[in-house]
Amino acid sequence: MELLYGPIKDYAWGSRSAIAELQGRPVPSDGPEAELWLGAHPGAPAIVERDGDRVALTDVLAADPGDWLGQRVVDRFGARLPFLLKVLAAAAPLSLQAHPDAEQARAGFATDGARSDGHRNYVDPFHKPELLVALGPMEALCGFRDPAVSAEVLAGLGVPELRPVLDALAAGPTGLAEAVRLLLVWPAAERAGLVAAVRAAAVAGPDAELVALLAQAYPADPGVVVALLLNRVRLAAGEAIWMPAGNLHAYLRGTGVEVMAASDNVLRGGLTQKHVDVAELLRVLRFEVLDQPVVSPRAVADGVVTWPVPVPDFALHRVTVDGARPEVTLAVPGPWVVLCTSGRVDVADLVTPVTLGPGQAAVGAAAGKSLTVSGLGEVYVASPGLL
Repeated sequence: MELLYGPIKDYAWGSRSAIAELQGRPVPSDGPEAELWLGAHPGAPAIVERDGDRVALTDVLAADPGDWLGQRVVDRFGARLPFLLKVLAAAAPLSLQAHPDAEQARAGFATDGARSDGHRNYVDPFHKPELLVALGPMEALCGFRDPAVSAEVLAGLGVPELRPVLDALAAGPTGLAEAVRLLLVWPAAERAGLVAAVRAAAVAGPDAELVALLAQAYPADPGVVVALLLNRVRLAAGEAIWMPAGNLHAYLRGTGVEVMAASDNVLRGGLTQKHVDVAELLRVLRFEVLDQPVVSPRAVADGVVTWPVPVPDFALHRVTVDGARPEVTLAVPGPWVVLCTSGRVDVADLVTPVTLGPGQAAVGAAAGKSLTVSGLGEVYVASPGLL
């Protein structure tokens, strides 16, 4: 095992306390800290130290992919780490977004090369399903709710301009696509008026706080209304949400451990100052009702839980060691990325052990067949899934 040092993304919606507190640094931080990246994505690879030099994990893997990744990973995914582990810390809402499936990502990346960097939809040829596990109370919008429920909510606002959207929703799940399209292509000159009318109408209703939160930041963005078509999810620590390809979602606030296929492909539809491509987003969205967005942890061994996902790119386990159970062996082959979220633990594979405190991470090669965690604390372990 080797200590791993991840870069922090300073997106505007990031918290100035969550990641700093986790790592034991002064609070508030100098600026927003949105995501701690712990992986080998070329956009922001983590670092290991070798003989006093800082070496990107991408270079370490490229020098010896067979040893680091193992043949099963190389055969399935090529010479790259197939997953990316993050800490996500949202103090303000993120954009309405979705991620492409593998075929869409390959095709989009192949045709996106002529665009300037700021207007590209696809920055790599890979899909990006993701799982987020809350470290404390967290709120998000995740997946479409029953159109009948959404229609009732919008009708209750009594905003005449929404009549075409209500008519589309009346068709049930088959009308979702048209309802979303109508809102996202709303005439630019009329958007501020629509958002203002919805905000005024919602002031005494159950969605008043959500609408006010979004409208204050984006007073002329019809994504404020699209948000009312989605499930509003409140997670407790340890609960998760699973976001497959084509799932429209937005994190609202809170901190979580996020693991995903190693991609940075994001298609945005609103609630952002970044590049938005409504046509491409509508093309990849899956207009399906998501009845249960929350995933609860499943115990797989004493002190070990996981959140099963139907993709081979990654698996995530949480290992807890304490006075009654000071050592736990996780029988999951590497490569691993390990993040400590509390306490002080020793993490060992077949080679070299490392000691981790809160906010510290380590990486281990595929040669190890199991990982041993000892001490007092909690770690999250990301590894290939390979179903």
